[in-house]
Amino acid sequence: MATTISVQRDVQADQKQQARELRQQLSSQGTLVVNLVASPGAGKTSLLQAIGRFWKDKYRLGTLVGDLATERDAERLRPFMPTEQLTTGGACHLEVPLVRRGLEKLPTPLDFLFIENIGNLVCPASHDLGEHIRIVVLSTTEGDDKPAKYPKMFRTSQALIISKTDLLPWVPFSIENAIRDAQLIQPELKTFALSALRDEGIEDCCRYLESERKSLLQQRAIELDDNTDQQAY
Repeated sequence: MATTISVQRDVQADQKQQARELRQQLSSQGTLVVNLVASPGAGKTSLLQAIGRFWKDKYRLGTLVGDLATERDAERLRPFMPTEQLTTGGACHLEVPLVRRGLEKLPTPLDFLFIENIGNLVCPASHDLGEHIRIVVLSTTEGDDKPAKYPKMFRTSQALIISKTDLLPWVPFSIENAIRDAQLIQPELKTFALSALRDEGIEDCCRYLESERKSLLQQRAIELDDNTDQQAY
């Protein structure tokens, strides 16, 4: 006879706690953590190259690149910023312990830490890596129906980047339809359309990231003031 055992505990509780601790650690250093999620080939690496070109030496940047195999994306990014490869050997998403191991090899502190997640619109949506913002990248070559087909990824993201806009004349993709469906799922979603190949729209994306880091630094300053006041008492 089968026995059912009820477990009254979140099976991801330990992972969530690890993510909170990592986020708190990097927040205290003034590091904004950006988790880039997308399908394979959506343009995450090209986007990071364009960001590296736009900012050049303005900020201390670092990237952790997740892949099932090879270091090809990491090799593409190393001329633009310190980069470490996170190879899963088959796992469809990254987890905090692997992120921590990669972070230990990067110079710190950083102003921005980018995590280029495994190309997958399903599994990474369920795993917090300690990021402050999650950005989903949707390329014009994929079709504008992806937000409706993969709602959790868009629901758990703070921004949507529509990439490869230089291909719009040759693909059946509607930016308006993609944004509409995405914002039906996540009304607060920030949206950007850009071409990393032509460096078009990169400035708006970078300004958004700067504003998010500014908010992080302001919150950090408030918390430091509060701690100082408490110690004074």
